Amino acid sequence: MLSVFLSAFLFFSCSGDTTTSGGEAVVKPSNLVVVATPTGVSTQNPNGDGSGTVSFTFTATNATSYKIALGDGETKETTTGSLTYTYNAAGTNTYTIYVSAYNGSQFVSSSVSLTLYVAPKAIWADEFNVDGAPDATKWVYDLGTGDWGWGNNEAQYYTSRTDNVKVQNGVLKITTIKENYNGSNYTSARIKTQGKFSFKYGRVEIKAKLPSGGGTWPALWMLGDNITSAGWPACGEIDIMEHLGNQLNKIYGTLHYPNFSGGNAVSRTTNITNATTEFHIYSLDWRADSIKFYVDGTLFHTFTNTSALPFNQNFFLIINCAIGGNFGGTIDPNFVSSTYEVDYIRVFN
Repeated sequence: MLSVFLSAFLFFSCSGDTTTSGGEAVVKPSNLVVVATPTGVSTQNPNGDGSGTVSFTFTATNATSYKIALGDGETKETTTGSLTYTYNAAGTNTYTIYVSAYNGSQFVSSSVSLTLYVAPKAIWADEFNVDGAPDATKWVYDLGTGDWGWGNNEAQYYTSRTDNVKVQNGVLKITTIKENYNGSNYTSARIKTQGKFSFKYGRVEIKAKLPSGGGTWPALWMLGDNITSAGWPACGEIDIMEHLGNQLNKIYGTLHYPNFSGGNAVSRTTNITNATTEFHIYSLDWRADSIKFYVDGTLFHTFTNTSALPFNQNFFLIINCAIGGNFGGTIDPNFVSSTYEVDYIRVFN
């Protein structure tokens, strides 16, 4: 059934009819029927199309108005017997809807259970649809070689040059190049949302095609906003996706925090196919009680989050491609260049 039908289950406020001050009888409503129809409901989408919109109709004999408690804290009234309402809580949720049909002070009441799917809403996204440099309202650059190769003895020098980072044909391209530049033998790029956007809890998706070549080390990851005051690893680090050119098609999902960082971090891996030749969706579902890692919708790592850990504050996003170093490993001597391509990155509530 595409709608939820409920015949009246009557709760009488008193017995018999009442009368008006003029002596006229006020007839109690009866035969209350409620119909709740989620928008887009079908065999494939039994709980609606994700919009969260529901059409309600109410009928009752002798009713002149209706009061509806919608199950999410909101209450509405109508005299028309119909109501359209949009729920906002993401996910599949069940609501108990209470309806009262009135005729003056006389009423009957009923309830109906409604299970509804609401698609998560993007709170931030970059679709990379405008050619040129990355959107300066969303991204800033890390530049140079950092502290002893960004803490990992990496070989690249990060730049903001279009040779290393640009948006082209709807895709962000970070290109790692073998070249002599400011004392380094390789160049690449690292962009981040620090100071532009951060968030606490939600779902992150990145659709990407990874670079190839021994030594390449592309990543999508996050750091706690308090890194400048707390330092690392006290700020926490969530590595949504890492891939090594020396371990083709192995995807890492990793968490770093005090006593569990660097080589002692909490990490799991999954093997996929065609990581460097096809786009895949790498995603993270981050909540107060768990942090889950996925590739193409398949869960491969579940971490239990608690209030004692640093993963309960705002984090910002980082996209980069390193080469070599403690984790990237040996660089192929024949490496010339390779590009990390990102179709989009989206953050949902």
